[in-house]
Amino acid sequence: MEPLYGPVRNYAWGSRSAIAELQGRPVPSDEPEAELWLGAHPGAPATVDRDGGRVALTDLLLAEPGHWLGEQVVGRFGIRLPFLLKVLAADAPLSLQAHPDPEQARAGHAADADRPHAERNYVDPHHKPELLVALSPMEALCGFRTPEEAAAVLAAFGVPALEPVVAALRTGTAGLRDAVRALLTWPAEERDGLVKAVASAPVAGPDAALAAQLAAAYPADPGVLVALLLNRVRLVRGEAIWMPAGNLHAYLRGTGVEIMAASDNVLRGGLTPKRIDVDELLRVLRFEVLHDPVVRPRPVAPGVVCWPVPVDDFALHRVTVGSELPEVTLSPPGPRVVLCCTGAVIVDDGAGAVSLAPGQAAVGAAAGGPLRFAGAGEAYVATCGSS
Repeated sequence: MEPLYGPVRNYAWGSRSAIAELQGRPVPSDEPEAELWLGAHPGAPATVDRDGGRVALTDLLLAEPGHWLGEQVVGRFGIRLPFLLKVLAADAPLSLQAHPDPEQARAGHAADADRPHAERNYVDPHHKPELLVALSPMEALCGFRTPEEAAAVLAAFGVPALEPVVAALRTGTAGLRDAVRALLTWPAEERDGLVKAVASAPVAGPDAALAAQLAAAYPADPGVLVALLLNRVRLVRGEAIWMPAGNLHAYLRGTGVEIMAASDNVLRGGLTPKRIDVDELLRVLRFEVLHDPVVRPRPVAPGVVCWPVPVDDFALHRVTVGSELPEVTLSPPGPRVVLCCTGAVIVDDGAGAVSLAPGQAAVGAAAGGPLRFAGAGEAYVATCGSS
């Protein structure tokens, strides 16, 4: 193992305290800090120490793919790290978004090849499933609630213009597509009045509070109303949400560890000034009810839990060591990235040991041995999943 240095991405919705506090830096930070990237994504690769300087992890993978990735990973994914580990820290809502499945990503990327970059929906040929584990209490929107519940929520605002949308939802799951299309294609000149009517309606309750919160940040954005069709999820530390292909979701507030397939393919559905391709979004979305979006940790060994997901691009484990369990061994396949979140953790893969404080990370090659953890703290381990 060796130290890994990840760049911090400064997006407007980020926190000025969460990532800085995790890494032991002064608070508040100079800019909003939204994400800490720990991987080899070409948009912002992490770096390692080499010859008195730092080298991008992407360069090491290209130079020694067999050593870093292993033959099985190269054969399955090519010469690239198929996952990206992040710390995500949201102080304001992110855009509503969904991601394509592998076939949609490949076909969409090929179809977009001749389009101007600003008009492309698919910037790479890869899918982008995501898993987020809460480090703090976290709020998110994830998957469609039942159409009956969504209809009751919209009807409660008493806005006559929404009656056709409510009627569509009352037809059941088949009406979800019509409801989303109607909201996202609402005449531009009427959107401001519609969103204001909902946000200012004399209705009490969490849905009304959410509408007011989103409308304050995104006035005249129909995504304010689309958000009301989704499950509102509140996570406690250690709980997770899984975002497969076609799942409409958005993070509202909080800090978590996120792992995803390494892709930039995002189809937006509102709460953003960025481009929305309604037709392509509707083609990708899965209009089905997600009854329980929360994924709870599953023990797999003493001191080790995971959040199982049905993809082989990544797997995420949490390792806890301390006085009651001073050493833990984990034998993940392929390359591995380790992030310490609490305490002080030592991780050794036989090729080298690294001592990690909170917010620090290490990377190990596929050629390394089993990971041995010691110290007193908690670490997240990102690896490839099992095929």
